[in-house]
Amino acid sequence: MAFPDLRSFMRLLEDRGELLRITVPVSRDLEITEIADRMVKKGGPALLFENVTGSAYPVAIGLLGTKERVALALGVKDLDDLAAKVRGLIDLSGGGSKLGLLSNVTKLRDAMHLPPRRVTRAPVQEVVWRGDEVDLSRIPVLKCWPLDGGPFVTLPLVITKDPETDERNMGMYRVQVMDRNTTGMHWQRHKTGTRHLEKAKKLGRRLEVAVAIGGDPALIYAATAPLPPVPGLDEFALAGYLRGQRYPVVRGVTVDLDVPANAEFVLEGYVDPAEDWAVEGPFGDHTGFYTLPDLYPRFHVTAVTMRREPVYPATIVGRPPMEDAYLIEASERLFLPAAQLIIPEIADYHMPPAGVAHNLVVVSIKKTYPGQAYKVANGLFGLGQMMFAKVIVVVDEHVPVTDFEAVWREVTRRAVPGRDTLVTRGPIDVLDHSSRGWGYGGKLIIDATTKRPEEVGSAASSRDEQAGDLAPETFTPHAGTDLPTFEGVLAQHQTPDGYWLVALDKTRPGQARNLAAAFAAHPAARGIRHLLIADDLTDVHDLQDVWWTILNNIDAERDVWVQGDLLAWDGARKLPEEGFVREWPPKITMSPEIVGRVDALWHVYGLPEQWR
Repeated sequence: MAFPDLRSFMRLLEDRGELLRITVPVSRDLEITEIADRMVKKGGPALLFENVTGSAYPVAIGLLGTKERVALALGVKDLDDLAAKVRGLIDLSGGGSKLGLLSNVTKLRDAMHLPPRRVTRAPVQEVVWRGDEVDLSRIPVLKCWPLDGGPFVTLPLVITKDPETDERNMGMYRVQVMDRNTTGMHWQRHKTGTRHLEKAKKLGRRLEVAVAIGGDPALIYAATAPLPPVPGLDEFALAGYLRGQRYPVVRGVTVDLDVPANAEFVLEGYVDPAEDWAVEGPFGDHTGFYTLPDLYPRFHVTAVTMRREPVYPATIVGRPPMEDAYLIEASERLFLPAAQLIIPEIADYHMPPAGVAHNLVVVSIKKTYPGQAYKVANGLFGLGQMMFAKVIVVVDEHVPVTDFEAVWREVTRRAVPGRDTLVTRGPIDVLDHSSRGWGYGGKLIIDATTKRPEEVGSAASSRDEQAGDLAPETFTPHAGTDLPTFEGVLAQHQTPDGYWLVALDKTRPGQARNLAAAFAAHPAARGIRHLLIADDLTDVHDLQDVWWTILNNIDAERDVWVQGDLLAWDGARKLPEEGFVREWPPKITMSPEIVGRVDALWHVYGLPEQWR
């Protein structure tokens, strides 16, 4: 089903009971975030705030806040249908030859190469602000979290052209509103927008930019998708492929760029590469931690175009699970056939919400020879944005990659610390606050597949020679009263499958390593395979919370090591005395005042108690 614009999708959601209206006044400063966060974490409906203080325009949020709504937005019954849709275009066997394989790649490229359709009149240009009329404060841009540096556009479709080739790009880069006609432009070093700006600088000219807000939800998704570098394939083409029709665009009123004709708002302007960059941030990011202030380019808005009665769509990112987890899952399904085309032994893969995309990738394989898990993991590191993956866990084909607890049980069964773990280095997401360097750090591969004789080796211990290595049912965890006490340990918990989870109040350098040595030597550690040391704000009885903290707070080369018979993970904060020179960011939490306000007004909003 095609949606000509965002509001048609919203009408369908409302008809299905998947969108609720809130008519009472609500603040765009934190209050909407607190309400929306509760709804998405409990799988509640999308929300339309019709009365936003300080703005004449309503705010829609959570439109893609469940797996089912994302599937509906993309016109499929289930997200797995995305993989089937792509798989129907390619023969994974390659027709029995390399030539056949290449012909199918061409067929896929041609099927997805649907150029946008230019129109001369567009709803998004019914109202135009130019020059001094531009006032971004009139648009209900949200301040999402208490420490944010200001309001941020969180669903921006940022459009640029390569100054040399005119090749289009659309990406979702957050946009901080700095004053009435200036924003930040969060182009990270690996992003296409950065490359376009660098080319403009060499040519000595400004880079024109358009920021679309709203439009067909398929285009909003496409802006988040990690597209492969196929000539002629861009975000408009992907949206066209998903819809089976060319996407309508219109030329901007002050920029020579094509913008979505059915968007709600478009900000037009430029970035001057000769200009000093501005301090952008902090921002409560998708990692669940704040991204600290840094320097980024300024975007100067020369015009704002919009519909006569526009709706401002927004999302929030932060501590998982969040709305972006379902967009990530859509990308997993869409690009699974392409990954299998390149690495045929891949059965399935998944990026769990606790890993906030790049921090954890679980991949199941059809294993036929020793060392295959490492071959697959290293191949994944070479696939586009998968280069940012921090931890890759490889399991056998029969293991369900979406069953988080089953995956980690398989790790204790099949992966012996040191023997079946491999640390390497490579590019890291620049939003990662724990890496050894900005955008560069350690990576970890865990081979949790069934081992072949060649992979065990003659030097293996008698424990390692066992086929299952460690069966969870053979380990009985100690009760809390039986666990040892150590300095700084606020809470601890052992699981039946061999994990020791610890919340540590870290106050001195080297404390985590000393703790790991003491734990490994204690009788209570017998049968333990992994010691997970998290920070003092972690709930050790919540496996998702522990792994979310650990995966955010480690550089695998520095913070994961073999300690006796177990693998120690130091997910506590790093101190300057330990050589960590950057500031350690705080976890995102809402202010108690806003939490209390929303609690008190929940019945006033008219929202069901079940979502509270």
